[in-house]
Amino acid sequence: MKKRRMEWVFIIFMVALAYIVFFTDVPFLSKVISIALYGGMILITVFSLMLENRTAQNTLLWIYILVFLPILGYIIYVYSGQLLLKGYLFKSKRIKDREVFERMSQKHKKIDFSQLNYHQHHFTHYLDRATSTPTNSHTQTKILKNGEETFREIKNALIEAKDFIHLEYYIFRDDRLGNEIIDILTDKAQEGVEVRLMYDAVGSITLSSGAINRMKDAGIKVQPFLPLKSGLINQKFNFRNHRKIIVIDGKVGFVGGLNVGVEYLGEDENIGFWCDTHVLLEGEAVQTLHAVFLVDWQYVSGEMLVTDERYMKPNPAPSDGLVHVVATGPETKRMSDHYYAMISCATKSIWIASPYFVPNPAIRTALRIAAHKGIQIRIMVPDTNDGFLTQYATRSYLPELLRAGVEVYAYQKGFLHKKVMIVDGDLATIGTANMDMRSFRLNFEVNLFLIGAESIQDLVAHYEEDLKECLRIRPVEFYKRGLTERVKESFARLFSGVL
Repeated sequence: MKKRRMEWVFIIFMVALAYIVFFTDVPFLSKVISIALYGGMILITVFSLMLENRTAQNTLLWIYILVFLPILGYIIYVYSGQLLLKGYLFKSKRIKDREVFERMSQKHKKIDFSQLNYHQHHFTHYLDRATSTPTNSHTQTKILKNGEETFREIKNALIEAKDFIHLEYYIFRDDRLGNEIIDILTDKAQEGVEVRLMYDAVGSITLSSGAINRMKDAGIKVQPFLPLKSGLINQKFNFRNHRKIIVIDGKVGFVGGLNVGVEYLGEDENIGFWCDTHVLLEGEAVQTLHAVFLVDWQYVSGEMLVTDERYMKPNPAPSDGLVHVVATGPETKRMSDHYYAMISCATKSIWIASPYFVPNPAIRTALRIAAHKGIQIRIMVPDTNDGFLTQYATRSYLPELLRAGVEVYAYQKGFLHKKVMIVDGDLATIGTANMDMRSFRLNFEVNLFLIGAESIQDLVAHYEEDLKECLRIRPVEFYKRGLTERVKESFARLFSGVL
C-alpha cells in the first residue's frame, strides 16, 4: 500500500512538473529544476526496474517507454501491473491460498507412485513438489465434448443440487443460455439451496445489472472479481480471473474451456461452430477444485467458508487414475512451468490444442528439442482466430517449429477453443489456461493434470476426430506466404507479452 501511494505521488508530481515547464511563465531556472526533478523520478523508477532482474530485452523495453513517453509511459508502466508484478499486488491472497492448500495436502494420505511408469512418476513427483495442492486418486473424470454435451450435463447437475451450488466464470452472459442457467439457479435458491456466483468484471462486462439484481433478489450471492472501478486505483485491472468452475454439493465439479454464452453452443453466426472441451469430476479432486473457488470467494467477498467441513467434506469415488488440480495466477508459480515439465517428460508424442498459441522461449525450446529427439509433436490451432493480434502472433511462431519437424494443424470447421495437451497417450492436462503470455503471467487459471486416467483415451479420440477437420500446414507452402502476411505476423508478435 505504501509503494502504491508513492506511485500516485509520482504521477501527480510528474503532471505538476510538466504543467510548470510547458504552461507557466516561471523563471528559466525553475523550469530546469522541474525537468531535473522529473528526470530524478524516472531514474528512481528505472533503478527499481533493474533490481527486479527481468530479461535484458524486457528491462530495456520498459526503460525506452519510460524515457520516450513522458508521463504517459510511467502511467502505462504502473497500470500494466508491471511495477508490482513480482509479488506485491496479490501478496495477501498468495499467502492465504498457500496456507489453505498446504493444510489440505497434509490431510491427504500419500499416494504410492510405484505403479506409474517412468515419465508418469517423474511428472507426478514434480507436481507434488512444485504445487501446494495434493494429487488425488479416488476420482472419476468424464470428458465432455463441445457445448451441447457440456451444458446438458451442467444443467442436469444443477437441477439435482440439494445443498449448495458454487460457480466461478470468466464470461457469464445473460443471453438465452445464460438466462436458462439463471432460471435454474433462482429456482434452486428459492428451494433453499445456497447459490454463489463469482464472475470476472471484464470478461462478464456485458452481464446486465438487471440479471444481477434478479439473482440477488432470489437470494443468490453474486460477486465480481476485481471490479473495474477499484482496478484503476489498485492497478489490478490488467489481471483477470479466467477460471471456469462449478461445484455442486461438494460431490460434482466442472472445469474446462467453456464459459456461459450462446457462442459456446455454436449459435453465434459470426463465429460458427465452437470446438471445446470440459470435464465432469466426481470424488476427491472435487474437494481440491472447490478449495480453489473458496479461496477466490474469500478474496472477493471476505466470507471464509474453506474452514467449514460442510464445504470441504471429502466424497471419494472409484479411482480411474490420478488427478492433480493446479491453480495458477500472477501470485503463484506459472502454468508455463508445468507445461514445460510435462513436455520434458515425453518419450513418444506430444499433442497440443490451444486457441491462443503464443509460447514463451522455454516452451518453444522444449518443443524443438523434443522434435529433434524424434518425438511426434502435433499442434492444433484455429485457422481463423477471434482477433487480429492473436491470429498473426500465433502464426509468427510457426516457422521455427515447422523447421524442427513439428506438425501444425489449422482447424477449419469453426473456432477451436479447447486447451488440451496429451503426452504419450497416458498423461494429459485440460483446463482454462491457454498457451500464451496472459495465461502464463497475468490470468488466474485452473487446470487438471490427468495421470494414467481412463478419460485420457477420450481426449485422444476427440483429438483424432478434430484432426479430420484440420488442414495441415506444410513448411514449403507456409514459407511462400507473402510479405504482407509476414509484416502482419511481425507486428502482432510485438504484443505477445499481453496476449
